[in-house]
Amino acid sequence: MSCYRPAHLAPCGSWLASDSGGSVCLNFGCAKAIAGKPAPTGILGWLILALCSLLLTGCVSQAPLPASNPTLPLPLQLHIERQQADQRQDWLLVIQREGPGIRWSMMDPLGIPQARQQLIDGHWQADGLLPPNPEARELFAALLFALTPSGELVRNYPAAQQQGEQRTLAPRWTIRYAQPLSFELNLPQGPHYRVSPLGEPTP
Repeated sequence: MSCYRPAHLAPCGSWLASDSGGSVCLNFGCAKAIAGKPAPTGILGWLILALCSLLLTGCVSQAPLPASNPTLPLPLQLHIERQQADQRQDWLLVIQREGPGIRWSMMDPLGIPQARQQLIDGHWQADGLLPPNPEARELFAALLFALTPSGELVRNYPAAQQQGEQRTLAPRWTIRYAQPLSFELNLPQGPHYRVSPLGEPTP
């Protein structure tokens, strides 16, 4: 997702918050205008600077997506085990085609929805009324990377590396496979995930 927005589409000082991409983008024209002004002072000034920094950081941190939708054996039902420190959570994830996109629906063991997103034309779009869930979008993007067939990996993720049973997209994700649909997903700062087909026992 590009963070550029032509100046004629939004006045200086406007910003966009999108559930679909998980990014908050600052109008470049506004950024130039801010750069040309004297540094603001006082509490309000610091708040403005902090907000601008947060907005720009949001644009940079969006999880990478493939150049085109990879060939996936859909529909899929996966058991997601999330581990961080001494805490463990279990989720059910359903991935299915819906119209022009791919729908991702995650729920807890009681069936309570945790996140719903649709990936359409290379962009995430909110599906339903659930609040934004940046961690879930990161997880979905990482799973898309993990589930991409080896023959389509380089085309969709030019920076990816695969050696034996391990696949990486540095510095973001490391995948260690036991089977094509059973693997561990590690993020540098955590959390760590164990993924397996629903109904298959967790090792």
